[in-house]
Amino acid sequence: MALVEPHGGRGLLELLLEGDALAAELARAAGLPKIRVSSREKGDLIMLGIGGFTPLEGFMSHADWAGVCDGMKMANGLFWPIPITLSADQKTADAIAIGSDIALTDPDDGSILATMRVTEKYSIDKAHECATVFKTTDPKHPGVKLVMEQGEINLAGPVKVLSQSDFPEKYGDLFMSPRQTRAQFEAMGWSKVAAFQTRNPMHRSHEYLAKIAIETCDGVLIHSLLGNLKPGDIPAEVRAKAISTLTENYFVKKTVIQAGYPLDMRYAGPREALLHAVFRQNYGCSHQIVGRDHAGVGSYYGPFDAHQIFDHVPKGALQTEAMKIDISFWCYKCGGMASGRTCPHDDADRLQVSGTQLRKSLSEGAEVPAEFSRKEVLEILREYYAGLDK
Repeated sequence: MALVEPHGGRGLLELLLEGDALAAELARAAGLPKIRVSSREKGDLIMLGIGGFTPLEGFMSHADWAGVCDGMKMANGLFWPIPITLSADQKTADAIAIGSDIALTDPDDGSILATMRVTEKYSIDKAHECATVFKTTDPKHPGVKLVMEQGEINLAGPVKVLSQSDFPEKYGDLFMSPRQTRAQFEAMGWSKVAAFQTRNPMHRSHEYLAKIAIETCDGVLIHSLLGNLKPGDIPAEVRAKAISTLTENYFVKKTVIQAGYPLDMRYAGPREALLHAVFRQNYGCSHQIVGRDHAGVGSYYGPFDAHQIFDHVPKGALQTEAMKIDISFWCYKCGGMASGRTCPHDDADRLQVSGTQLRKSLSEGAEVPAEFSRKEVLEILREYYAGLDK
């Protein structure tokens, strides 16, 4: 069997230039008007470059923005769950003529990331985007906060990506493109591949979910977010070390590949679960594990909202399927990990395992039960938290 096709059915669309074309465009970009993008927009640009956002050709038009917000589809009918947009302040936008080219620069060091032909300038109802995408307009929601703080005008148009920023140098082999993951899956003879999304080190519940997937799939892609998180989250390099230790000690060889991708978290809950599935299809994954409160934050979403939203995806719009798994926990009476579908016992017999609780316990120097996380993982995390106190 073959891997799932990239989204849109026309192969990977990688907008990252190479060789002579890259050198020529970089030289041209030096003389163009420049806009410094946000961290979120930087991650989106890199995903456009490596094919993660296939088949998008750039930042969305007003018609695309409206269609995605209101019906999860672009103006051409393509299924897409979250707007991919570029914003600028009014003064900057006023100085850009429709049809002209601009250079987009890195928010951290000002280096050139991409060029863009501006085909449209438009304003949006930010509250409407937040209400449809995040299901809230509460400014305390981190995703809402970012949208409300972005520029007044959106710029639409195709891009040529010129850089992957420092992701390849910083993360090495962990940073993989869809072309690379697909090549690895094929080399290992995998066609049925489940993606496990994480922005946390893997505790016992995560391990349980991944192993359930391995029972029915050829393998699992543990796919870590490498972009910006919220304060208090654990850095990607620490997570990667902890995950490598876990898989080396507690998983069968050649059943797991660990990789990372360059996006920031949007914390959009159900809609973000769908975005994850879209780009996991591009990475070659036939399934995506969806557990409790996938991509959520605080209490903005119900524990199974991300399960239910997959039931509303039009037939044929998305090849990557949701592997829906109930809340999992350690049950003392069962003597191991279990879920609400397999364990008959009461809450008093269960230890709920969550990344939030694990971070809290570690940051406070509290004891962490062995049923919560593997000792080898805890050693790595304790070392990280001990370093914060120095």
